[in-house]
Amino acid sequence: MKKAFFKLLAKMNKLLLPSYSKKQLDLSKATKMQMAIIGWRYFVTTNALD
Repeated sequence: MKKAFFKLLAKMNKLLLPSYSKKQLDLSKATKMQMAIIGWRYFVTTNALD
């Protein structure tokens, strides 16, 4: 159940949140909000893969 929830959440993230890797964002110049989005996407992705 937990894994299925995170897989659904990962699909929603892909649709709704921006992809900073495609925009080639420099992490040293990222704002706090951008870093929060990157962290959230990382958290969801790692839990969806487990």
